Amino acid sequence: MGHVFRHDENGAVALTDALEVLGSLFAKEGARQYLGEAVSISTHMLQAAALAEAAGAPDHLIAAALLHDVGHLRHEHAPHEHSGAEWLAQWFSSCVIEPVRLHAAAKRYLCAVEAGYLEKLSPASLESLHVQGGPMSPEESRSFAELSYAKDAIAVRRWDEAAKDPAAPGPEFDHFRPLLERLAQR
Repeated sequence: MGHVFRHDENGAVALTDALEVLGSLFAKEGARQYLGEAVSISTHMLQAAALAEAAGAPDHLIAAALLHDVGHLRHEHAPHEHSGAEWLAQWFSSCVIEPVRLHAAAKRYLCAVEAGYLEKLSPASLESLHVQGGPMSPEESRSFAELSYAKDAIAVRRWDEAAKDPAAPGPEFDHFRPLLERLAQR
């Protein structure tokens, strides 16, 4: 993407640069339509974070909701949930990155275990569900439910699905910058 990063003594990208890059991704790459939905990718991610904030979620879940689709902004070839989590691991702990990594699996889980969840999915979300492997099997569901961050991923997934309203106003990325600064590993 052409960004020049400053690195700390351990070789990690400096946090101030990371937040600038994230802000730039939201402003530029995020302006694209969100995979067949009526909102942009950034609007979707900002709405998800606003929903988490309105629900009184802890900061780490607000951050995970905000950043859950960052892999889409980076044009990685790996599944977006994995590439996004790996990239974010430079600055954030497991409590932020694992719900990001697991949010697509959480959709598959909810479709398997919650009556009516599948019917609530948007057409674009149904299409991505198919690509992601469809609803989980009973064995996959049991394994997922035992994961340390399964409940957090499910919460992020619910905000993710609800964050597709073209009429809903949302905060700007900078609204969440102080939260990201607090959560970032130095």
